[in-house]
Amino acid sequence: MATAKETRMTSPQVALLFDLDGTLVDNVYQHVLAWRDAFEQAGIELAVWRIHRQIGMSGGLFVSALVRETRRQISAQEAERIQRWHKEAYAKYVPQVRPLPGARELLAHLSRMKVPHAIATSGHIETARHALKVLDVSPEVPIITRDQVAHAKPDPDLFLAAAARLNWPIQDCIVVGDSVWDQLAARRAWALGVGLLSGGYGEDELVRAGAYRVYQDPADLMKHLDEIGVRSAE
Repeated sequence: MATAKETRMTSPQVALLFDLDGTLVDNVYQHVLAWRDAFEQAGIELAVWRIHRQIGMSGGLFVSALVRETRRQISAQEAERIQRWHKEAYAKYVPQVRPLPGARELLAHLSRMKVPHAIATSGHIETARHALKVLDVSPEVPIITRDQVAHAKPDPDLFLAAAARLNWPIQDCIVVGDSVWDQLAARRAWALGVGLLSGGYGEDELVRAGAYRVYQDPADLMKHLDEIGVRSAE
């Protein structure tokens, strides 16, 4: 059986590391509303646009960043309760979650082409499970969740772990994500970043954060795989 190094020598290839929320599934705004519900339960009122600006970070950093904007002090226990309330609130919105246009087709296409790819999400497995189900992800695709790493985005741990599961050098990987936090994590991991507009961030924001290409959604990315150096391993 050829090693990853031997495969790259015979067929120059990259591996793709996908974010999940807003990149493959259309659930960013469901998360935003769930966070709003959780903060309101804690007696903290925040406009939804402020919440959206932080989507993509790990839950702990997310809560800290938003509470800092309110100039309010909360304990670690309160922060944990807000994260728990978010999970409970998000469960109400889960039935609304759908794959983004072209997401399932893109993943199936990469599997047929034998292009290495993995999914890495800042979400915990209980909130990611439905999204993975609607995507019909192949059991051969590695899934890295917040439960499996010490730090989530904007730290690079999730993408480093995904590359390790693929047995692929991170510098030969391309991170595909919809948020500036994905792009920052990609840069810190020494991977190239590709941005998608499907999470609500603007093209200029994604480029400034480090994306070297930006596409509308997974369907648009699939049309332009050659632009990011994706080739069949066969």
